[in-house]
Amino acid sequence: MRRFSAEYLADTRRGLWADRTALAGLDLGNRRSILDVGCGTGSLAAALREETDATVTCLDADATLLEAVDAGPRLLGDATRLPVTDGAFDLVACQALLVNLPSPLEAVREFARASSALVAAVEPDNGAVTVESTVPDEARLAAQARTAYLAGLETDASLGASVASRFDAAGLRDVTTRRHDLVRETGPPYDPRDVESVRRLATASRLVEHEATLRAGGLTADGFERLRGAWRRMGRAAAEQLQAGTYRRTERVPFYVTVGRV
Repeated sequence: MRRFSAEYLADTRRGLWADRTALAGLDLGNRRSILDVGCGTGSLAAALREETDATVTCLDADATLLEAVDAGPRLLGDATRLPVTDGAFDLVACQALLVNLPSPLEAVREFARASSALVAAVEPDNGAVTVESTVPDEARLAAQARTAYLAGLETDASLGASVASRFDAAGLRDVTTRRHDLVRETGPPYDPRDVESVRRLATASRLVEHEATLRAGGLTADGFERLRGAWRRMGRAAAEQLQAGTYRRTERVPFYVTVGRV
């Protein structure tokens, strides 16, 4: 299973639940006990707590991430071997978890065991991410890196739109899926996160962090060096635009909210 830092999760989930209409299928008004599996820093749990009076329990296999959850009961545990009794919750949910598991169906079956009513998964299709930028090469280079990165992963990070098939295979009924996009916009006035993001572009630091995965996805050593050089030039152009107050970027990450009945 892929693991992430609390800082990374907080940054990449920022703004995801500014609009909560996609949670309508969870019938939150009738929920009494909810389990958020693979909770990370608790962004989904926080949104659920604001929409329902149910008790929301956070579960994660990473004790450090559980420490970052700011409210409610917490459990340390594996998504494929939940430390709870059958039907202990009337909603078992996850957010951006199945895309990081080698066997998502195994986890969904465990969710169905632990729920007495509903199972829900909020999962991205990282293969369908789009970028628009005032820097001409940014969208092209981001797409090139994303293609290699996804090919190098051992999990299906583009799973989002097809989660319903796992729900069907796990025996869940009345399965529905609703698209919910996370749109992240950068533009003046810039905040410190924007400045740091452009700094990372200019140094290609995140690209270097993922070199092994990019190489596993088909980039040769020379190909990676060419990409890194082009990435740094693109980053410097973004930094120049940032200083001039003209840099703008829009990233759209499609998430899919899939709900099934036990």
